[in-house]
Amino acid sequence: MLPHRHSAIRSTLLASLLGFLSACSNGQALESWFAADPKLQENPASSKSSPEKPSNQKQAQLPDNFPQEIPLYPKAQLVEAQPGQARWKSRDRDEAIASFYQQAFQSHNWKMVAPSSQAKENGDNALVARRGELQVKVSFSSSKSLSPTSSSSGNAGKATEFALQYQRNPNFARSETKKSQESNQTPIASQELKELLLSGESQQTPIASPNTSKPNQEAEKKEPNQTRPTATTSTSTAKFSDLEQVPEQRRKYIQDLAALGVFNATSDNQNKSAASENKFAPYETITRREFARWLVAANNQIYANQPGKRVRPVSEASQPAFQDVSKNDPGFAAIQGLAEAGLIPSRLSGDETAVLFRPNAPLTRKDLIAWKVPLDTRQSLPEASVKAVNETWGFQDTAQIKPEALRAVLADFSAGKQANIRRVFAYTRLFQPDKPVTRAEAAAALWYFGSQGEGMSAEQASQMEAPSSQGKDQG
Repeated sequence: MLPHRHSAIRSTLLASLLGFLSACSNGQALESWFAADPKLQENPASSKSSPEKPSNQKQAQLPDNFPQEIPLYPKAQLVEAQPGQARWKSRDRDEAIASFYQQAFQSHNWKMVAPSSQAKENGDNALVARRGELQVKVSFSSSKSLSPTSSSSGNAGKATEFALQYQRNPNFARSETKKSQESNQTPIASQELKELLLSGESQQTPIASPNTSKPNQEAEKKEPNQTRPTATTSTSTAKFSDLEQVPEQRRKYIQDLAALGVFNATSDNQNKSAASENKFAPYETITRREFARWLVAANNQIYANQPGKRVRPVSEASQPAFQDVSKNDPGFAAIQGLAEAGLIPSRLSGDETAVLFRPNAPLTRKDLIAWKVPLDTRQSLPEASVKAVNETWGFQDTAQIKPEALRAVLADFSAGKQANIRRVFAYTRLFQPDKPVTRAEAAAALWYFGSQGEGMSAEQASQMEAPSSQGKDQG
């Protein structure tokens, strides 16, 4: 019975379907019934997966003639560019951007026309540098809010906008040459008289004249072994023509050291032209070789009356401690002397990895402190840890300081107001151990040797009587 019943049901359904199909003339109704929804055709589903059309907004690009020698901040986005100017924005603060540009300019031999620190004191936060015919100005505007997609939680949705303005002018290079020529042609009497009257030193130092030059030369011949320069010869040495932009206290450091003859040694190649024009180049980077020579000269001049505290420069007969500092190197005596005294790491101190000195490399902050502090403490440096330095100095980047320099950084804190870090870098939460040191910063470090309460400055040393030739160190 069941098979017959199922067969009857199938027959009934088939008959109903055939009847429905026959009612649709030419199959048009059936075709429309199975046709796609017109709404779906207007908005096909495939469009959801297709890529969005690119925006018509053009991305800013630097012009083809943008000077390649201008350093570009790596964490900045170009906003607008036109000939002579480009605007950028970055999540970083203006202090970090300014520090980057000042370091980049100094390490590539740009002349700092307007240092950022002094410009801010004058109400302008611009940084101006010049090299050859090219001048660049880095200026900052107030922070602006970033869009929600571009802001970061670490910067509270704020962006720093800064502009790079640049121009090429042959007069920039010509003016420097003209100034040097004019300074060489200016009569000594009138030029030095004006400078001495302004500085209040006219009563301390007689001005050289054609009638007095010969007696002065004879006096110098009578005392060839004198360690310190006399007051007559030191004043002209201390006169540099490019210290106008240097803060007064730091200018004094330079002049006091110059009065002791610390800078009398031949400068490195990049500073020979400046030395010939009687310039100090305070904002240029100092090399490791030149600082080693200054360090030995400053220590030995300040402690001229205490032979036991001097660093003995070695003779050319010593075997070089470094592979890249030969006996013919102008800094060999000082560098070798520091190595043999154990004041800088070398194979002589048991550091078999320190085979190269890199004399032409920029001096970094960590090297400045590591070399200078042992001459202040005159004793073994204490054991140090990142935690101990954080509890004293409170640097945010203490972990970046290498262990050999960490001990000197900690020991420098015990010097109190005479700490090198305070005198050279002022108050700072960032030590920046690998940042290059300028010549003015190096002079600030070398102006004082010793700890708080027990030490001597270049000013005090210049006021003391020079030791006699019989009592001086013969080495």
